[in-house]
Amino acid sequence: MFCIVWLDCSFIIAGFPQVFRQFSKVRTQGISFSILRHSAWAPGVATPEAWQAWAQAPFVLRAGEEPGVKAMPPMLRRRAGLVGKMALEVAYQCLDGRSDIPTVFCSRHGDVARAVELLSDLARGELLSPMAFGMAVHNAIPGLFSIARGDRANYTALAAGNASVEHAVIEACGLLADGAEQVLLVACDAPLPELFAPYEEYEEQPHAWAWLMAPAADHAIRLEWEPCADAPAAVMPGSLEVAAFHAGGAQRLERCDGRLRWTWSRDA
Repeated sequence: MFCIVWLDCSFIIAGFPQVFRQFSKVRTQGISFSILRHSAWAPGVATPEAWQAWAQAPFVLRAGEEPGVKAMPPMLRRRAGLVGKMALEVAYQCLDGRSDIPTVFCSRHGDVARAVELLSDLARGELLSPMAFGMAVHNAIPGLFSIARGDRANYTALAAGNASVEHAVIEACGLLADGAEQVLLVACDAPLPELFAPYEEYEEQPHAWAWLMAPAADHAIRLEWEPCADAPAAVMPGSLEVAAFHAGGAQRLERCDGRLRWTWSRDA
């Protein structure tokens, strides 16, 4: 790990690409891990069998029903929107009562619909709802999960564009390397408000999945990366590509986000 702390913003903006290219010349060996448990949810695709069928013949997931999240007290559950409920549903299913396990939550957009509502209220000169504001931040969902379960294990929330899942896996493997026996990884996203339609790289789709990760053992998964300048047009969110790789049993998946080529493989 290396870190640059610099107060001159022009250096950060103009200089970082050159620094990155210099360091990216060194090939990274990658990371390996095992998945002890997993769960996934999307409207109309809620069982392992349904996800396996979807992975073999993917179709566009449409917003509709919401998960029940029955494991969470109603007073807390009603605070969450679609993104939050999907993430909470798979997190509860994947942990299945386990506690004191660090969590890495990743979402490219988070609850952006709620953020747009808040900004619209501001534009109209209306007062903001404190609860809506609190649930609009990126770490609100894992925070709600922690509060509902009375669990003080650490959690991290991150977004890294179309490579959010890959960076979340790196973060989770860092926690494993630092001594954590298991780490919960949760990935989720939902369709964007109509306001953002002209800027979408691909059609966003409602989904969430979770892995209970552990140090590499039998049937491990490996993630490697190397510089990649070209980014072919994506047909679905990166987190759904990875979900299809996992659920469908493929041996290999390659994705390029315009900066790095990410290679997923099994049985490392």
